[in-house]
Amino acid sequence: MQWETVIGLEIHAQLSTQSKIFSGSATTFGAEPNTQASLVDLGMPGTLPVLNAEAVRMACKFGLAIDAEIAEKNVFARKNYFYPDLPKGYQTSQMDHPIVGKGHLDITLEDGSTRRIGITRAHLEEDAGKSLHEDFHGMSGIDLNRAGTPLLEIVSEPDIRSAKEAVAYVKAIHALVRYLGICDGNMAEGSLRCDCNVSVRPKGQAEFGTRAEIKNVNSFRFIEKAINHEVQRQIELIEDGGKVVQETRLYDPNKDETRSMRSKEEANDYRYFPCPDLLPVVIEQSFLDEVRASLPELPGQKRERFEREFGLSTYDASVLSASREMADYFEQVYATCGDAKLAANWVMGELSSLLNKEGLDIEQSPVPAEHLGGMILRIKDDTISGKIAKMVFEAMAAGEGSADEIIEKKGLKQVTDSGAIEAMLDEVLAANAEQVEQYRASDEAKRGKMFGFFVGQAMKASKGKANPGQVNQLLKKKLEG
Repeated sequence: MQWETVIGLEIHAQLSTQSKIFSGSATTFGAEPNTQASLVDLGMPGTLPVLNAEAVRMACKFGLAIDAEIAEKNVFARKNYFYPDLPKGYQTSQMDHPIVGKGHLDITLEDGSTRRIGITRAHLEEDAGKSLHEDFHGMSGIDLNRAGTPLLEIVSEPDIRSAKEAVAYVKAIHALVRYLGICDGNMAEGSLRCDCNVSVRPKGQAEFGTRAEIKNVNSFRFIEKAINHEVQRQIELIEDGGKVVQETRLYDPNKDETRSMRSKEEANDYRYFPCPDLLPVVIEQSFLDEVRASLPELPGQKRERFEREFGLSTYDASVLSASREMADYFEQVYATCGDAKLAANWVMGELSSLLNKEGLDIEQSPVPAEHLGGMILRIKDDTISGKIAKMVFEAMAAGEGSADEIIEKKGLKQVTDSGAIEAMLDEVLAANAEQVEQYRASDEAKRGKMFGFFVGQAMKASKGKANPGQVNQLLKKKLEG
């Protein structure tokens, strides 16, 4: 039997506000445990929450960016459950009246095709604290610094059909919230977490299968692996005569498997009711107009502009616009050198390889964008060859200065004097007289292979400094003259 995978994702993005959603406590990551939790966060009697206006502004930014309906009136509710790191015994969230309604996001897949994924809603809520299980001699510790940090929970439609599509969607959300400046997207620190709702059904069946939810997956790689494992688990279970039960599961990356955590709760299990301490939020059109005017160029818009203005392929434009920092770096390189294709090749090639090797982000690049653009200018004006450029790039990465400084200091200027190149070629051919005779006696097919040998010898003799185009042209004349 052929099976179809159905996936819906719930992404929790911590909003980059300076204070919490209902209190003035700081949201800085990495502070000493329980030093950033106020009486409001702890749910002490007599305390009242005050809504952070910046969190509302950020939620509206996201809603406008995904072309969603923004609720003129949205309401906070209490989601009741007991857990040690939830001191109030309830989480203030939104249920029936979320701030962001239906929207959509277009994703680009590995083959260059695009798909539109529906977004059901995005609502504001407070984060819970964190349970710590290390170094407590068999007991658990509770850190309430995170309690009350503003979250935007982004809920997709069940439109995703594979683990790779899921990763593409999460990457698109990750890029979008970073472009908007509403979340730093640091998955290792828990700033962006994903719950994956996964089910399978026979191909062609309209009805959805029973879903399992994989909680709090915090890397793109783990999202793909967790979904693939869960899909295989469900298919094998059904084909062996079993039934998938609706439950919450955890992904164990060390064992590459999901395991049962608890039975899946329904909304009525949480006994939602409107929060009596918070008035409904009414959003005026003038506020939305102000937020819309503050939106930056979004990833999809930037990709389209890169294709249109710079003539880049969809793939290149997608890679370069994947993060705001990468796009800015590329545009700075282009502004210096004026050649979009060469700039794209060097940013996506040598630079990306260096950053991956060193484990650095683009904003930590040891090669400033202006230096890379300056080096590309020297390739364009034939001061250096592509091969020498790689040596210059390595020197720039080592902090030895700009391209011009390195070329001058190391004497790397390309030889373009025809007379000097001809004299050098005469020496090379004289030193390889036997191969010259063989070349001249060979047919066209063999000559092609042998020609590379002479080019190699010439470049070796010039220590890579001779202009390759001139070497090829003059060498051909001499060998066939």
